[in-house]
Amino acid sequence: MEKLYDLWANRNPEWETKYEDSIIKTFCDYGRGTTVFQEARGKIFGAGYEILIIAFFIGLYKKQRKPLVGDTSKRKVLGQPIKFWGNLDSKPGRVSYSNIRKYIFAALVARSDVDFIALDKGEISNRKAVDILMTTMEEYINWGLDFIAEKMEDNPNYFFKDTAFLRVFLDMLPKYATAQKVDLEAELGDDDTPESLD
Repeated sequence: MEKLYDLWANRNPEWETKYEDSIIKTFCDYGRGTTVFQEARGKIFGAGYEILIIAFFIGLYKKQRKPLVGDTSKRKVLGQPIKFWGNLDSKPGRVSYSNIRKYIFAALVARSDVDFIALDKGEISNRKAVDILMTTMEEYINWGLDFIAEKMEDNPNYFFKDTAFLRVFLDMLPKYATAQKVDLEAELGDDDTPESLD
């Protein structure tokens, strides 16, 4: 029998097509493959799943989920199962980060309503358990994408600063970490001031 992790890793989370142009294609080389074209080299992320990972962790850390739209024609998958996420060095200077899948899976196990005792007894199938994990994952991703979209509506250039995504996560730090956050922000400097062209 296949392990629950392997069954989950063979799946491909759905996301809403309304985010394709505004987020996925804006930040990723999605749909291009490896390319040397100037436009693709300017992207923040390589593969489309990289922004889904960011969106997942935004939803997870904010403890917010948003169900996908019911109309399946308004949903899409990337075409690459989770088991391949982070396997390749997609951009020069990047290394593979395959352990991220294990972290996502562990978070899903902790935050999903899977009855593992019932699963162990055979009262629910592995497929049903994976369906629950996938729904949780897709809802965290959906909320994270919605969060990114709202930030971009307020300020279209919000995420085009070197430390913008890092700052999103720093803002989620608990209050006891405020001193470390202040130190790190001082080290990062002010992203609101454009760099000099001289």
